[in-house]
Amino acid sequence: MKILFLRALVMWRRFRGGAQHRHHKWNISRQAESLLRRANPFASWHERINWITDVVEWLRRVPEGAMGNDALRDRLRQQRLRFVLDWLDTHREIKKLVQATAQKTLREAAGTELFCAAGMPRESSLVNEWSERIVKRVLPRPNSRHDLPALLTTLFPDAADVEWLRGLDHATMARLSKLCMDEGISHAWRNQIDESLIYLATTIASTGISPGFRQRLEAKIPLQATPFMALRREAEKYLLLGSDPAALRSVRMLIAVCQAQTDRIVDHLDEYGVSVNLVYSVERMRAQLGRMAQLIDLREAPPDLARGMAQTMLADLVVGQHRRSALQGLMHRSFSLLGRKLVERNADHGEQYIVRNRGEYRSVLKAAALGGVLASFSVIGMLAMKGGQGHFVAGLVASLNFAASFLLISAVGGVLGAKQAVVTAPSLAAKMGSLGSRDGLRGLMQEVACLLRFQSAAVFGNLMTLIPTILVIAMLAVGLSGVQLMSPEKAHASLQSLSAIGMTPLYAVFIGVLLWLSSLAAGFADNWFSLRQLRSAVEHHRRLVHTLGSARAARLALWLERHVACFAGNLSLAFLLGLGPVVLQFLGFPAEVRHVAFAAGNAIGAMASLGWSSLALPETWLAIGGIAVTGLLNVGIAFGCALMLALRARSVAGRVRRLVLRTILRRFVTAPWAFFFPQKQERVLAVVAATRKVSSQERPGNKSKTGS
Repeated sequence: MKILFLRALVMWRRFRGGAQHRHHKWNISRQAESLLRRANPFASWHERINWITDVVEWLRRVPEGAMGNDALRDRLRQQRLRFVLDWLDTHREIKKLVQATAQKTLREAAGTELFCAAGMPRESSLVNEWSERIVKRVLPRPNSRHDLPALLTTLFPDAADVEWLRGLDHATMARLSKLCMDEGISHAWRNQIDESLIYLATTIASTGISPGFRQRLEAKIPLQATPFMALRREAEKYLLLGSDPAALRSVRMLIAVCQAQTDRIVDHLDEYGVSVNLVYSVERMRAQLGRMAQLIDLREAPPDLARGMAQTMLADLVVGQHRRSALQGLMHRSFSLLGRKLVERNADHGEQYIVRNRGEYRSVLKAAALGGVLASFSVIGMLAMKGGQGHFVAGLVASLNFAASFLLISAVGGVLGAKQAVVTAPSLAAKMGSLGSRDGLRGLMQEVACLLRFQSAAVFGNLMTLIPTILVIAMLAVGLSGVQLMSPEKAHASLQSLSAIGMTPLYAVFIGVLLWLSSLAAGFADNWFSLRQLRSAVEHHRRLVHTLGSARAARLALWLERHVACFAGNLSLAFLLGLGPVVLQFLGFPAEVRHVAFAAGNAIGAMASLGWSSLALPETWLAIGGIAVTGLLNVGIAFGCALMLALRARSVAGRVRRLVLRTILRRFVTAPWAFFFPQKQERVLAVVAATRKVSSQERPGNKSKTGS
């Protein structure tokens, strides 16, 4: 048993150390001689690739004391490379074998894949690209002579390894190039650069004339007149004519025009909606255009500069290949623009969810009071449900109850407290233009206070009417039928479950996340409605126009466009609150609904069933404290998630994000009332801003606006 364990330990060390583990105790000269004598130009492709990999691993290996110092590590690697070149100059027979082996390997390599695929997105859609990367991360990759990008990753397993390549001086690069290259290899790779340019131009043209691109560009432009098709024609002409200055200028100009077209497509995402695959295609085309420009610069560079440009390009290819292999980087790049456009798309509608003065505060209180009355009937329906149903059936019934309540509240113009508005993130993103300055941070703090003030007013308004409504319904139930809303056992259990000392804070955090997810669902539904162009489809639907008339069909389409996000947010929140805890309970995680309005209604129903004596119970006051904690966590967690979405959508640095969060927490501790009630100073500022707006509209240049 001991021998088996020692053998397994040795095999594990060999696997971790690679082929160089047996040389780590030798001196540098013996290590270099042992490696270089293994060069064999008559070996198979895989054997030669394994030998090259061993040589590069040996060049990368440095003493443990130099691992923490990047400059020292790179300098040691460069010195080791120069030592190898000097050693080969003194051993001419081995140098001929090394030179023949390296040149034969490069001659057989397919450079087209290296120039047009290394570090580039290759699949046509984001899902395919993501699945391909997962497969490559899980499964071993063969050393195929047609997969030079994978060979780069094998030779340089870390993107930081290319720094010592960038730092090599021109003399060392000339010696290395003379060792590995000859005229035939240089000519073949130049032809492969030309083939890569044709491949990239063809791929760009096929993507540029796709329906997703064409509908966002000039609608009447002929297909052959698009800059993407013109780029392919001019690239072929440039390669056919050689280094013709006019053809070169034309290709570079068209590359710039195509890049401008991709910027235009991104700018028009607000009008046509945001598609993940379209965003991925835009980023893919930008990378391909940049690669074309880089290859043209390398092709046109004079011989004395071409070697340095090739050195820089090789390092860029290695870094790009590692970035392409990173799943996190792919998802971040693909969804960052999507998140930003979803945030910016609703930025113009955020003013109605902001409370800047006492008049707006009273308006929110009135709307929330109406919402509290309607929410109380939903609470009564939940209390009236009898036990005995299955978990899924109970969750489905609760979801339908929530959906009816939320839709009715929205239909009559009411507001439900702690329900995260879909435009919270857009409103915050609009204030993130200059977070590096004190004024920019102060403006964001004011916006945060106004948004949280809306949520606090909504919660207060709900509780103002929900509590007396449930008490009146409880008294009517007792007076008319003599039946309490709850039995004494159920009332005590309900109060105990709402205690601030227990699982209530955790449940409230969970509901806060669900509130934020519902706002995301509303944003995605609004984007989907625009992406599918459903407003135009409904407005010009033949049967609808024939039945309702063109004017009513247009009003219906506009109404759907304005309310699709509201419907999606309400329905998604209803089913998340109803079925979300059921799913988590099925998976073994305890979860309950702890929305502040429904938790308060449940507590009031229990207190009404127990009578005035419930006020003397400790569990009653613990439940009241739990309701306060629930309200704070519902609003705080949902708002925090929306704030982080807005910060990431604006690509705010991590240091600035932490500064924003610390500033908000400090402001909440020092001046909490600013987040709950409007301040007198802000009221004066609002009046001044309104006066300036009216005076600007009364100027002679704005008469047409005021008249309209």
